[in-house]
Amino acid sequence: MKLATFNINGIKARVQALCDWLDEAQPDVVVLQEIKSVDEGFPRELFEDRGYRVETHGQKSFNGVAILSKLPLEDVTRGLPGDEADEQARWIEATVIGDKTALRVCGLYLPNGNPVELDDAGAPVSGGKYAYKLGWMERLKARAEALLEAEEPAVMLGDYNIIPQDEDAANPDKWREDALFRPESRAAYRRVLNLGFTEIFRTRTAAPGHYTFWDYQAGAWNKNNGIRIDHMLMTPQCADLVTECGIDSEIRGREKPSDHVPLWAEIDL
Repeated sequence: MKLATFNINGIKARVQALCDWLDEAQPDVVVLQEIKSVDEGFPRELFEDRGYRVETHGQKSFNGVAILSKLPLEDVTRGLPGDEADEQARWIEATVIGDKTALRVCGLYLPNGNPVELDDAGAPVSGGKYAYKLGWMERLKARAEALLEAEEPAVMLGDYNIIPQDEDAANPDKWREDALFRPESRAAYRRVLNLGFTEIFRTRTAAPGHYTFWDYQAGAWNKNNGIRIDHMLMTPQCADLVTECGIDSEIRGREKPSDHVPLWAEIDL
């Protein structure tokens, strides 16, 4: 099974780019972020005609996540547990039924967190975007713990809006005070990872220069001034099934691209 994550940055603006990539790459399961569409406005027929089942968790003009799957889906849930008042559409999960085993797929769009607002003591200001990001990551950690306790194949994948290490940015000094790279953000990410998850791309290469996002401004793509912020975190039972992993970076240079590119893994299901 080929599993992928792709922040499409607006389904209506990128629908042709997405369809072209689907036709070429032929992933079996894709989680999408930033669909920026309500559920009823999502062009599901385009994907159903390609053999995909479609599940969405949409929001008007902002956020929004989806799962496209050629394999059967069961137990679809929407919204990250832990805060019933949170109305932002950033989490969707479902069980994918493979030939040999099932995989719990959790698609996420983690909050950006900028601007970083700190009080005089250096703590995130309550109610601010950075405080929301860190609070969301605490809820993510709780869900991650539950996935591990189940001792079954599971993956949390998507746009994490986290630059884990210096080698994940072409110009790390530029990002030091950004919410994507501040020490609090990276520490929260490591707390999730260190529960016992495998960040699968880094099991294949430790080299710098591998990115999943390039800004539209200042010729970032042509200069390869990118960052790696899209990740797959897998339980041990899932990581053991991975046979290959990669980034389809070349599609960033096409017409009307997203500012992100797909990250994918082959999993023996």
